[in-house]
Amino acid sequence: MAGVQTAVALREQGFTGPLTLIGAEPHQPYDRPPLSKAVLLGSAEGSAFEIDFEELGIELRLGREVTGVRAAEHELDTEAGPVPYDVLVIATGARPLTLPGSETVPGVHLLRTLDDAERLRPVLAAKHDIVVVGAGWIGAEFATAARAAGCAVTVVEAADRPLPGALPAEITAPMADWYAEYGVDLLTGARVATVEPGTVVLDDGRRLAAQAVVVGVGARPATGWLTGSGVETGPDGAITADAQLRTSQPDVYAVGDCASFPSARYGRRLLVHHWDNALQGPRTVAANVLAAASGEPLQSYDPVPYFWSEQFGRFVQYAGDHADADTTVWRGAPDGEGWSVLWLREGALVAVLAVGRPRDLAQGRKLMLAGARLDPERAADAALPLKAASA
Repeated sequence: MAGVQTAVALREQGFTGPLTLIGAEPHQPYDRPPLSKAVLLGSAEGSAFEIDFEELGIELRLGREVTGVRAAEHELDTEAGPVPYDVLVIATGARPLTLPGSETVPGVHLLRTLDDAERLRPVLAAKHDIVVVGAGWIGAEFATAARAAGCAVTVVEAADRPLPGALPAEITAPMADWYAEYGVDLLTGARVATVEPGTVVLDDGRRLAAQAVVVGVGARPATGWLTGSGVETGPDGAITADAQLRTSQPDVYAVGDCASFPSARYGRRLLVHHWDNALQGPRTVAANVLAAASGEPLQSYDPVPYFWSEQFGRFVQYAGDHADADTTVWRGAPDGEGWSVLWLREGALVAVLAVGRPRDLAQGRKLMLAGARLDPERAADAALPLKAASA
């Protein structure tokens, strides 16, 4: 997503020079969200972007893995030989984490790529008994699709609740009920000891029958190939881009899941592994590539992060960053049809979680971009439009 959008944005913003898009996968560039939904369920054959790369003058070099970058020589090393560049944009995304010891066990799957989804389609079609490891966003989305296909699904989560790394406990506690409503067994506080063919063994000795195992325990920036390149990465493995999405090497930018950036809005460095970041960031990169060439000032990238998830018959949206919030406001009860949670910092809205209330999300995002302050009492009235709570 980030690589494609950068190339398209460069053309849209007036870049006329040679433009090459290199990707390790052999497929035409594709969108990822449908992989855990329509593609997985067989209601769509793929999710290729409807972009005429030839008409845009974008050369595709697919099925070609990049193994290194030599910034001093302005060259990439690839399996097919070196590729020179004037400007390089790194958009290598993230790789899913594996479950140690399970990598070679038959029937263990990840869900990140089109090939992953294709391997899982016959599993769902056969209505296998499936164990999902991890009750995060991808685990919940896959469990939803698997139940829709008629599979028996058990989700194993090491923490005491779903989404432990994403949201506070009081927010995610009601979400545990969604699993049971959908016929999914959710086992919290359960750690996987080993995975054997046909069985998942938990550390308390329980054995779960599993014709297939899907691992959704997170992802890490795909930056290992940058070792020795001089492109700096942080402890999280992400490229440490600056506010203009430049890396530590000249003429090298980074965007999407592989890069973190400093946010003046939130006062800390952000690493955003979501679709919207891979859509918005490339526009800033393209503008800055052109500005740098013409000696004009560069733009800073400081978005209100946004993502969504479709799970268990619910549309869940989140915008902002609640890390430093000092006040939490509920709009509606979590057992109702739709509800939202607002986070404020010194009265200013800094994050919104909306479950089945897309208008709250849309208005909240605009309020955050404007730096608006809210009256907490009015904001808690779910019958009022959120924008009406602006102080």
